[in-house]
Amino acid sequence: MSDHLIIFDTTLRDGEQSPGASMTREEKLRIARQLERMRVDVIEAGFPAASNGDFESVRSIAEAIRESTVCGLARANENDIRRAGEAIRPAALGRIHTFIATSPIHMEKKLRMSPDEVVAQAVKAIGWAREYTDDIEFSAEDAGRSEIDFLCRIFEEVIKAGATTINVPDTVGYNVPEQLANTIRNLIERVPNSDKVVWSVHCHNDLGLAVANSLASVLAGARQVECTINGLGERAGNASLEENVMAVRTRRDVFPCDTRIDTTQIVPASKLVSGVTGFPVQPNKAIVGANAFSHESGIHQDGVLKHRETYEIMRAEDVGWGANKLVLGKHSGRNAFRTRLQEIGIVIESEDHLNHAFARFKELADKKHEIFDEDLNALMSDEIVTPEQEHFRLVSSRFLSETGEPPEAELTIAAGGTESHVKSTGSGPVDATFRAIESVAQSGTELLLYSVNAITTGTDAQGEVTVRLARDGKVVNGQGADTDIIVASAKAYLNALNKLHGNMERLNPQV
Repeated sequence: MSDHLIIFDTTLRDGEQSPGASMTREEKLRIARQLERMRVDVIEAGFPAASNGDFESVRSIAEAIRESTVCGLARANENDIRRAGEAIRPAALGRIHTFIATSPIHMEKKLRMSPDEVVAQAVKAIGWAREYTDDIEFSAEDAGRSEIDFLCRIFEEVIKAGATTINVPDTVGYNVPEQLANTIRNLIERVPNSDKVVWSVHCHNDLGLAVANSLASVLAGARQVECTINGLGERAGNASLEENVMAVRTRRDVFPCDTRIDTTQIVPASKLVSGVTGFPVQPNKAIVGANAFSHESGIHQDGVLKHRETYEIMRAEDVGWGANKLVLGKHSGRNAFRTRLQEIGIVIESEDHLNHAFARFKELADKKHEIFDEDLNALMSDEIVTPEQEHFRLVSSRFLSETGEPPEAELTIAAGGTESHVKSTGSGPVDATFRAIESVAQSGTELLLYSVNAITTGTDAQGEVTVRLARDGKVVNGQGADTDIIVASAKAYLNALNKLHGNMERLNPQV
């Protein structure tokens, strides 16, 4: 029998550290529910000590998730660990993940601690964590540049103290596969009681080697891989969950282990994370890119038509492509609408919020005959702002774009109950629309990102727009979806303004 490879997803913690990728509590809950549906083993929900908002977010996920372990990150100090312990307390399965730096440069320049002090602090941290859970993970930050003798020493001590998972992070993406594999192999051989813990790796992608390093470590004996959906993460990102999972699943002749992941949920998870964060997936991205299973070459097309495995080593449907079916139409009722939302991980508590969302669903059903799960996710993306939080609202719109004439946008916008009719021109219809909105909002924001993606195929597909705005150091994403891309742009801009106006807290652990 093959070993079980634990998938530790840190999209909601390390992935969220991408500049501009921070999420609200409701957005994190949606993603957590999708990760649970995908059967991820461990969900690192956040960094509870970073802010009250992140604490509440981790606690909410701990209350909602029953099948996956919910993990909170903590530095190796008492305050951090107690905050993490309280945040995961409601979890059916809870873990505390504590860390301290072990490389010479980090200990000297950042921590200003001696190696002896670092070991002592790590042991204390495990002791505090054991007051809350028996599932304790210890990470040696920057292990990829740490001395092997010191790693053996600190890991021996934290295992004695009660750590159950030992993580070896390539924090700065410095290692190459053979090097990291040798490190894992040596640690397992040299550390006393190494067979009593799960060995884990957490690889960054600065040299484009995160997945290769992770997989080499698995071959060397690691049985937990830390990764993110779409490889999301700060700098060049983290190891991609989908690539690790499908490499192990596809190459069973090489890897002596497998995951419990429901791979048909990979593409839906990718699309959800991309939509929430506003980080589009490149078309040639492995597994989840739009071209991942496309064949342009005539030779390739001929081969695939004769026998699929000539050029395809995986089936597109096995990772979730083409798996979405028509689920609702314009004749569907409120209960069917609510039920399907719950099935795809979206829970609406308030009846007023449900009525508002259902009315928008009916509007979409009149425009678009086929309603897919992706459409529902997009529909709900700007429902994160509930009706009572909706200070700005698009009442009506008219756009004019004529050859040789400046594009024009004419909008009626409700702001705090007062409707304003405004008109503006711009370099394009989207620019004109944003200028018209700003003539009412006077927000003083800076536009950091404008991104457009088609949600499904077909000329009646909804366009999903993400707008990222910054003001006074605060960054928010706004989403909007519509079959009219200019209307979707207006909705996205207003959605972002509502989040700024309502002071909806972003939960970036770097803050």
